[in-house]
Amino acid sequence: MRSLPCRTVAWIVSVVCALAVFPAVASADNPIVQHVYTADPAPMVYNGRVYLYTGHDEDGSTNFTMKDWRVWSSADMVNWTDHGSPMSLATFSWASTNAWAGHTIQRNGMFYWYVPVTNRATGRMAIGVGVSNSPTGPFRDAIGRPLVENGEIDPAAFIDDNGQAYLYWGNPNLWYVKLNPDMISFSGSATRIPLTTAGFGTRTGNPSRPTLYEEAPWVYKRNGLYYNVFAAKCCSEFIAYSTAPSPTGPWTYRGTIMPTQGSSFTNHPGIIDYKGSSYFFYHNGALPGGGGFTRSVAVEKFSYNADGTIPTFNMTTAGPPAADTLNPYVRQEAETIAWGSGIETEPASEGTMNIGHIHNNDWIKIKAVAFGAGAKSFTTRVASATNGGTIELRLGNQNGTVVGRCTVAGTGGWQNWANVSCPVTGATGTQDLFLRFTGASGYLFNMNWWQFTS
Repeated sequence: MRSLPCRTVAWIVSVVCALAVFPAVASADNPIVQHVYTADPAPMVYNGRVYLYTGHDEDGSTNFTMKDWRVWSSADMVNWTDHGSPMSLATFSWASTNAWAGHTIQRNGMFYWYVPVTNRATGRMAIGVGVSNSPTGPFRDAIGRPLVENGEIDPAAFIDDNGQAYLYWGNPNLWYVKLNPDMISFSGSATRIPLTTAGFGTRTGNPSRPTLYEEAPWVYKRNGLYYNVFAAKCCSEFIAYSTAPSPTGPWTYRGTIMPTQGSSFTNHPGIIDYKGSSYFFYHNGALPGGGGFTRSVAVEKFSYNADGTIPTFNMTTAGPPAADTLNPYVRQEAETIAWGSGIETEPASEGTMNIGHIHNNDWIKIKAVAFGAGAKSFTTRVASATNGGTIELRLGNQNGTVVGRCTVAGTGGWQNWANVSCPVTGATGTQDLFLRFTGASGYLFNMNWWQFTS
């Protein structure tokens, strides 16, 4: 999906709506990914970074058309690195369709990604397990078959302080199993958690579902208390939560975290603590062309109440403040961005990803760049099968002060990489950096990484 500005008549109405949602695009940081649709966030903190695992809604979907999963990461909660798609339906030879909402957890240096897919043999939803020795994959099928299968969805894993791991899932019910230390098998049988109104709130108008619990459980522990955050009611969903003295209950309903809002009729929670703050992930349909089947992940910073309860808060377009600054004097991947307009990403022949599909006046934003006493030059790795273009280095916004211009010539191919450099003047302090791309019509060039010198 191409973000603002768009280039086809079919998108005009969507762009007008998006401008109403984002009156000042340069200052908005939600949704956190703009070049593809993302859904069902599952954040994980590992080795000083936040890794975010999401589903991927296909462009123009009119149903939950999902074929792969995506990974993103950040060290500052505002600039997110695109790690591509390290797992898809093709990873599971027994799966046919529906790469839906999953969850990743780390144990003993391995990463386990639990995902619901349709079992080709039975036609039912089942939960598979991908495994990797890297948080960004690639992932492989850990067991070659479903881990559990009862037709229900939305797995979420949790490891208690005593080392016991649990897998929760379910819609319309709520289930759990006790995972073994290998994280790919379990002891005993699946247990259904009683959905009582005391535990999960009261739903009206639907006798077959008397409680608010709908789907997407997210279970964690904080200060000795267990939290179960979930998508409530349907449709449209809101986010609610319950607490318990143990990972299996009994649960007590505590209320609403995020009311029904946004243009997606589903929502999906994820909560982490990172660098001394708490963050709440969710999805909406706020991007151009967005809606219930073309969703986008966003994040808010929040603080628990003194008694451990979670306040009610709303979706925003601003997102959280930067949790750290970005160092421009080390190599930065071009696909590490706070906002992108017009660009897309793709696997690079030199590894990782690159940004591409760049046209005249496309741009990317990198937030809270710590230039310090001042940058002297800028180097970037580029490739172009055409005549290239220019990279304008601007501060503050996409039309801000120009501190450098780099000319990109043709390199003979979209993956024929070369370095280009240019002098920089006036880039000091901590600033939002915008790389604005200019040139003739058509695709200009691809960009793999960049770095300033001081």
